Amino acid sequence: MTVSHKDMANAIRALSMDAVEKAKSGHPGMPMGMADVATVLFTRVMKYDPSDSHWADRDRFILSAGHGSMLIYSLLYLTGYERPTIEDIKNFRQLHSPCAGHPEYGELPGVEMTTGPLGQGLATSVGFALAERHLNAQFGDDLVNHYTYVIAGDGCLMEGVSQEAISLAGHLGLGRLIVLWDDNNISIDGPISLASSEDMAKRFEAAGWHVQSVDGHDPEAVEKAIRAAQLDPRPSLIGCKTVIGYGAPNKQGTSATHGSPLGASEVAAAREALGWSHAPFEIPADVLNAWREAGKRGAADRAAWAERLAKAPADVRAEFERRMRGELPANFREAIKAYIDGLIANPQKVATRKASEMALEAINAALPETVGGSADLTGSNNTKTKGQAILDKGNYGGRYIHYGIREFGMAAAMNGLALHGGVIPYGGTFLVFTDYCRPAIRLSAIQHQRVVYVMTHDSIGLGEDGPTHQPIEHLASFRAMPNVKVFRPADAVETAECWQLALENAHGPSILALTRQNVPQVRSDAAENRSARGAYRLRDAANARVTLIATGSEVHIALQAADILAEKGVAADVVSMPSWELFDAQPAEYRRDVLKPGTLKVAVEAASPFGWEKYVGADGLVLGIDRFGASAPAEDLYDFFGLTANKIAEAVTAAL
Repeated sequence: MTVSHKDMANAIRALSMDAVEKAKSGHPGMPMGMADVATVLFTRVMKYDPSDSHWADRDRFILSAGHGSMLIYSLLYLTGYERPTIEDIKNFRQLHSPCAGHPEYGELPGVEMTTGPLGQGLATSVGFALAERHLNAQFGDDLVNHYTYVIAGDGCLMEGVSQEAISLAGHLGLGRLIVLWDDNNISIDGPISLASSEDMAKRFEAAGWHVQSVDGHDPEAVEKAIRAAQLDPRPSLIGCKTVIGYGAPNKQGTSATHGSPLGASEVAAAREALGWSHAPFEIPADVLNAWREAGKRGAADRAAWAERLAKAPADVRAEFERRMRGELPANFREAIKAYIDGLIANPQKVATRKASEMALEAINAALPETVGGSADLTGSNNTKTKGQAILDKGNYGGRYIHYGIREFGMAAAMNGLALHGGVIPYGGTFLVFTDYCRPAIRLSAIQHQRVVYVMTHDSIGLGEDGPTHQPIEHLASFRAMPNVKVFRPADAVETAECWQLALENAHGPSILALTRQNVPQVRSDAAENRSARGAYRLRDAANARVTLIATGSEVHIALQAADILAEKGVAADVVSMPSWELFDAQPAEYRRDVLKPGTLKVAVEAASPFGWEKYVGADGLVLGIDRFGASAPAEDLYDFFGLTANKIAEAVTAAL
């Protein structure tokens, strides 16, 4: 007997309400409401193979409404992925269960990204869809030809980042992006009308999207809409009118089903209403078999793709596979070394943002997988190199994206580019505007993604733009964020070294904090990447009484201060510390050697002093800025805040 669509969708509903009920925590309403849509997508439309979750040309599925995580856990179990098992689902939201409260990348095959912070799944999906078009332009339909599907809720579309994403996707004409909107008219507080009255269809149409609306509980209508979306060259929104908590007779259609268990009596009533007589977590064999057969649909597509890959020219196949593995080219270090050797032979006095551009000229020539961009600050961030064509809907093969003034959208899209695979994204704005990027940077770190944030104008050194543009607390805040590497290079050599380290950091994001103002080259040796140690002694004084520790644009000032102190008979070492994280990872013996015991340790950084105590100790000195900046020329600001060589030397002398 043929298993009905209704029975297959009800399997999702049952697993979702049972898991939430057992955990006494979770969100049953969305999975129950979107079960019909998800069943159509996974049994009739989507191209995937549970036996190979890393198949490069699979369709991507993003559950942007991540609170409804039991929807994707149910789908993965039912279609035959290795995990989650039914035991995993029974342990929903428990310690060490891969079925976390919100889907977490890396915990389960088939979970393409971490979602939960509303709007970010939708915004990140723009990067997924963009990566698909970019790699398609480079490798052709035979190797790259798939869709990105998103289930998003009203909350996703209320979040401000959604507008950045919608606008960017429409502008770029990302026709392989299909968003299924769970239009259930309910949020936690109650009806959507409490807080929103916009016409969502017109909003998307205005951004250049293809828009449809269907009954989300009519499987034929849903399938027809998805097929139409596939054929349209624009990104698509399909409004799926659903009933939240569908099947729970006393609570469906209300916010009571959104974020709380239904309760034992309502679960029992839902079983009766749905005609689902099976015990908790029990999926009848015929229903499970029907789902498992649906999961096998993509095996033939994967096998045909593998055959095409095998028949591709050897160099094309090798390059495609290298990029998808995330491995850097064999000649990468050689290219960086040659560039740095050139700096040693011909020292450069440039802003580190300019030094970054110079390094990128060598990097982008050696790494065809880099895709750069900027949030409307290309000329200030120095993120575009001479050979980079613009990536737009007329040329998806380009390697530079004009993200517009959409910092959060840019950062989220870069996460998608990285998560898709085959691309190493970097993008720029001012360091102070990491405030707009922060939630996406946090997801870069949580998901262990190689995304490089090129953050220029890193201190009061930017000058006249004043305190709104001068970062103070930003370095400290990102140093406090787990799995983020913060680099603040001192000169052109360190900038190139830090770029190398950021690109070799395959399991987390990196922030390059770069100057607006010119700085002299303080390094005259390049036998090794000294920045890889996080900190190193730049000047080694005999019988040192003082250790000056500085980062970025303050390193050359610390060297000048050491000269003044030497004239006063005070010997001072100078340590450059481009990365706290890398220094903290060094052996204790190395750290003690760099920060000599018995010396007065003085940290110098044009930023918040927060955190420096762990290096200078209780008796040390931190020369930083513990207030907002001011509008003035940079040199006047450095004098005002006591960060000139003379004032540093005076402070050290007084402390001694």
